[in-house]
Amino acid sequence: MASHQSHSDGSSSRTRSLSFAQAPLVKCFHEEEAPLRVVRFNGPTVGKRFYGCAHWPRTCGFFKWAEEVDEIVELQQKMFEKDVTIAELQMENDMLKRTNERLEDDVAELAIENTETKEIIGSARADRKWVAFLVFSWVFFSFILLLNKQ
Repeated sequence: MASHQSHSDGSSSRTRSLSFAQAPLVKCFHEEEAPLRVVRFNGPTVGKRFYGCAHWPRTCGFFKWAEEVDEIVELQQKMFEKDVTIAELQMENDMLKRTNERLEDDVAELAIENTETKEIIGSARADRKWVAFLVFSWVFFSFILLLNKQ
């Protein structure tokens, strides 16, 4: 963090009223909000924005160009966006895990039902075999009776 004494003859003590989204909260070495100022004296930095001590002209020596802070804020915003994306993906992952668990439970239930259905089908086949055997034996018995009558 670069600290310089601000020039009292060229800087403005008035701050621009910017919303929090536009101007981040920057604190000077007094742990007070450093106002956003604009260089007013003629020179290569005229019109350039900076943060200075809140107690100007009796300054604590705090000085930071606004573009440096803007870069930091931009990086913080990117980090925040990535954190939000990570949180959303974690929530989606948790939801998918719960869905997967429910589907695994459904598959287990279907496997049990499938086994039960196979047992029912197997017993139905056995019942049909018995019915076929009984019908065949009835027909055979009827045929024998018919042969004995003749």
